[in-house]
Order: sequence, then structure tokens, then C-alpha cells
Amino acid sequence: MPVILRIRGYRFWFYQADLNEPPHVHVGKQGKEAKYWVDPIALARAGRFRPHELNEIERILIAYRENIMDAWQKEQKKNDNR
Repeated sequence: MPVILRIRGYRFWFYQADLNEPPHVHVGKQGKEAKYWVDPIALARAGRFRPHELNEIERILIAYRENIMDAWQKEQKKNDNR
């Protein structure tokens, strides 16, 4: 479960078991966890976050989308080599 980004108290990560799904990221803060598809950016599961928090997360995802996709592809390559 590599954490790929920490910003504004949010952690963004992947689960290795999920690498066979389309690109997505899990987001956590204060015991809450959401899931977002990355390409295109779309909420998959809100995970008890409030609407204003989800809006903030989405803005972060838009700003860091390219970095997240790069990290996803690197994790897939590592996983494929196992």
C-alpha cells in the first residue's frame, strides 16, 4: 500500500491487489476513506467524507492527476515483474 501523496492532511495510495482495475486512488483522512477513478476523475466511493471535503479532494486530484497516473503505471510495472 504505497502512499503516493500527502497533502492538506489527506493521504493518497493504491492497494496492490487493485492494480488489475482501471486506475484509481484511495484517499484517507481521520479514519475516512474514499475511492476515486483517475482517468477520468470520478468518485467511486465517498467513504463518509462530506461534500466540501470531496470537492477539495477532487481539486487535489485534478492538480496531481499526471503524478498519480505515473505512480500507478510504475506500481503496475513492479507488480508485473513479480
